[in-house]
Order: sequence, then structure tokens, then C-alpha cells
Amino acid sequence: MSIPAPLRRYLPILDWGSQYSRDDLTGDGVAAVIVTIMLIPQSLAYALLAGLPPEMGLYASILPLIAYAVFGTSRVLAVGPVAIISLMTATAVGQMALSGTAEYAAAAIVLAFMSGLILLLMGVLRLGFLANFLSHPVIAGFMAGAIILIATSQIKHLFGIKASGSDLITLGGALIRNIVQTNPITVAISAVSVGFLIWARKGLKPLLDRTGLPARLVTILSKTGPLVVVAATTFAVWALQLDRHGVSIVGKLPHGIPPLTVPVFDAEIWGQLAVSAILISIIGFVESVSVGQTLAARRRQRIIPDQELIGLGAANVASAISGGYPVTGGFSRSVVNFDSGARTPAAGGMTAIGILLAALFLTPALYYLPKAALSSIIIVAVLSLLDLSMLRKTWAYSKTDFLAVAVTLLATLGFGVKIGVTAGVLLSLALFLYKTSRPHVAEVGRVPGTEHFRNILRHTVETTPQILTIRIDESLYFANARFLEDYILDRVTGDDDLRHVVLMCPAVNEIDTSALESIEAINHRLHSLGLKLHLSEVKGPVMDRLKRTDLLEELTGQVFLSQHQAIDALSG
Repeated sequence: MSIPAPLRRYLPILDWGSQYSRDDLTGDGVAAVIVTIMLIPQSLAYALLAGLPPEMGLYASILPLIAYAVFGTSRVLAVGPVAIISLMTATAVGQMALSGTAEYAAAAIVLAFMSGLILLLMGVLRLGFLANFLSHPVIAGFMAGAIILIATSQIKHLFGIKASGSDLITLGGALIRNIVQTNPITVAISAVSVGFLIWARKGLKPLLDRTGLPARLVTILSKTGPLVVVAATTFAVWALQLDRHGVSIVGKLPHGIPPLTVPVFDAEIWGQLAVSAILISIIGFVESVSVGQTLAARRRQRIIPDQELIGLGAANVASAISGGYPVTGGFSRSVVNFDSGARTPAAGGMTAIGILLAALFLTPALYYLPKAALSSIIIVAVLSLLDLSMLRKTWAYSKTDFLAVAVTLLATLGFGVKIGVTAGVLLSLALFLYKTSRPHVAEVGRVPGTEHFRNILRHTVETTPQILTIRIDESLYFANARFLEDYILDRVTGDDDLRHVVLMCPAVNEIDTSALESIEAINHRLHSLGLKLHLSEVKGPVMDRLKRTDLLEELTGQVFLSQHQAIDALSG
């Protein structure tokens, strides 16, 4: 039975679900087991990073995964709590309530609900293109700064001391002031946990390979490093009663299915969280789509960004009504999901069942879980994603991109994630306007024996004294219209041999009203100087718009299909 296109558009599950096979079930099942093993400790740890009760991390990893499986288009994207969004949640909610309070958790739920509504609205209106305003240098700078902040914020748990702050200076100062309160036992737990996790990332799989176990079982067991840390440290604290010696533990966690929650509808709270919800929505969407597109390309599949907005929006709404906080697609879990053989979004649904079982039966056993172990998991996970090479690459390639990376990084570290990403976006737009306000304009001549025209400063070319050809390498709009006007008038002043000026427009994709008025002004000014203005190689869509104006009737010269034709006609 054929599925109507609108249903396929908004319910991708009908597409892949109608073709689901036994091989898909096997691949999804194995991937779900592996991702569940990863997600249980990560969800607890990321909730701690967000300043929330650990069980909220589990709640955010159940219903959201099912919602995304129904509405999302990526076959392998693993949705759930992630480090960056958890930090942004802590920053947004921390300004409104004290961590650990009921008001704090309620605000996080509202934040998830708002993010979900924003993403759903953007998806319905097909506004996925708005994420393009976050350039790659800005994302790279923001991610690097956020990762450093995340790692720094967890040092307090590694040492068993108190410290707070939303920026590196405040956090660093608090850590230095309280370092004398370090708990040696907590440091020992942290050191062993971090050391084991670092080794497990690369050393556990080769060790298991030598045991002769089946390859699929080795793949599953090689991802158990964080789970081993959770189990071993929890047992050690319980057996040795280390909590009585100052080791901070998770404590009692509620067990059972996620509670049905209703977000608080308070205008003041919604107003305070609005900007943060928008930023979390956009950052989460960009991260998810980047990962989803990369992994889809490896299998020659594709995702639909606008539908991804709906999928992520549904996941966040589902998180809000089930006691969770904002979620998005995670890089490391998605890669593991892909490598483990996930074939469809059903793997996410199976993972949700695994997390539900953990919420039902595992939480009582986590009473003695030390917070130092969770912080170790966070630090090792995020530092593996830290990449500062963008600073070197952009410095060598583009100083303006380097400036965007550096400013975003420093603003994130110095003032927090909200100001950091906002500063990066504003700076990128400002640099774009600056660069395009001074477009590259070249005087060109003909390469001998050809019909090609090149910059007279870069190539040996032929020119004609009575003809000046200006090639414009940028679309013309309000920010650069006056620049072109000044450039041409300065160039023709004092050139007594000149009779014709040709604007060569192969790179001009747009001419707005301001630029049109400038071209008209150039035409009139050149006419008063006894010069004719011509156009060449104007693109079809641009010409269509020019035909609806008076410019072509008032133009003192002609419009040529090619620059070669212009030179031949005007040289005669």
C-alpha cells in the first residue's frame, strides 16, 4: 500500500518501518545494547553537569529517543543528553534558581519544552536555513570554549571541593581558593577512574581481541569502560564506607518509569529562558545535523534538515513531559551507533527500552555512586572532542575566520556560553558585511590569442586604451554599492583616452535596489564625462530583474553576452 507523501514527510517511520527486515532487527539490537551501555553512565553524568538530579538524565534518554525514532530522518543519530547542551542548561537555569532545588528542575523542564516548541515551529515553517548563520569557525570556537568550561567545571568533583561559576575566570578563582579542602580519597578515585577510562578507549578492545571472544561480543564489551567505572567505584565506596570519609555520592535516586510532568506556564520564567531556549535549539540542531549528514553520507543516505527540526522538537517536548531536560543528537554516541551496525531509528527505540529498565531496576544500586566517577566520565568524554587545530588552520587560511574562532573561544571562556555564541554570531555577520562591503574588483584584459579575460595585475594581457573593463567579483547590494561607485569614478578621472567603461558581471548573482541606484548614478556621471557605460556577462536572473527597471533604457552603452563580444564591438 502506497503511503501518502505528506505522511512520509512528517512521519519518516512509515517509510523505513514499511521495509523493516530481520537483518535490520539484528543490527539495531546489537547497536542498542552498546549505546545503552554508553548512555546509562553518560546520562547520569550529564545531568550532574547540568546541575540536575541524576535520574533526570535517565528520563531524558527514554521518551525522547522514541519520539525521534518516529519523526527523525537520520538512521543512526543517537539522541539524548549531551555535554554542550547540559552546560548551556546549567548556565541558563542557574541564573534563576539554586542547583538541586525543585525550582531549578522545573525551569530545566520548561527549557526543554520551549526548545521543543521552537524547533517544531522552525520545522513546520522550514526555517532550517537559519542555522547557517552559525559559521563553522564560530561553532569550532564555541565548542572548544564550552569543552574547556565543561572540563573545568568538573574539577571540583575530582578534588571533592566546592566551586561554582559560569566562566573560566570565576571557576578558576573558586577552585584555587578552595583547593586546600581537597579530599585525598576523592582524588584517588578520580585518578583511577580517569586513568582507566583513557586506557579503555584504546586499550580495552585489543585486549579483548586476544581472548578469542566473538567479534560482536568484543565490540559490545569494548564500550563498557564507563559502566565498569560506575560499578567498581560504587562497590568500593559501599564496601569501604568511603562516604563517611568525605567522598560525595549521588545518594538516593527514585526508581520507576519517568513521571508525567507538566511544564510551568509562567510568563516571567518563559521570558527569562527565551534567549537561552533559542540558542540551545540552534546549537543542538546544528550539532545534530552535522553529525547526521556526515554519517548518512557514508551509507549514501540523506537526511532532511527541516524534518530534523521536527524530530528534535518532538524529542525535546517528549523530554519535558517525562521529567527530562533539553536533548539533541550526540556525536560520540551516534558514531558508536553507526559503527555498531544500527540500520534504522528503531535502534533508538530499543535503547530507550534499555534505559527504562535501568530506571526501573538499577537506580537503587547507584546510591553509593561517587560524583567523582561521573565527573571523570564527563571529562574524558569531552576532552576527546577538543580540537584547537582550527586556530592554526584559520590563521594560515583566513585571518577573519581566525578572528571569529578566537573571539568566540575567548568570549565563551571569559563570559560564558550564551555571550560566547552570541558574540561569535554577531562578529561573523559583521565580518561578512565588512568583507562584502569592499568587494574584490579587478581591471581585466584579454589573454593573447584567447577569449579569456584576466586581472591585469596577475597576468600578461592585452588592453585597449579607450576601453576600461572592470570585473566585479561579488553580488551588489546596499553595503557595497557606494564602494563600486567611488572606485569607478576615481579610476576614470584624468584618463583622457578613455571612451568606454564595461562592467563585467559573471560573479554578480544579485543587484538590490541600492546597487541599482548606484549603477544608474555611475551611468549618469560617466555620461556627463563623455563616457559610455556597458554591461557584459550578466546572468539571466539578474537581467530579468533589470528588464523591469528603466536602467536598460537609460544605459548609454550596450549589454553584451560576453566580454569578448564587447571588446570586438567597441574596438572597431
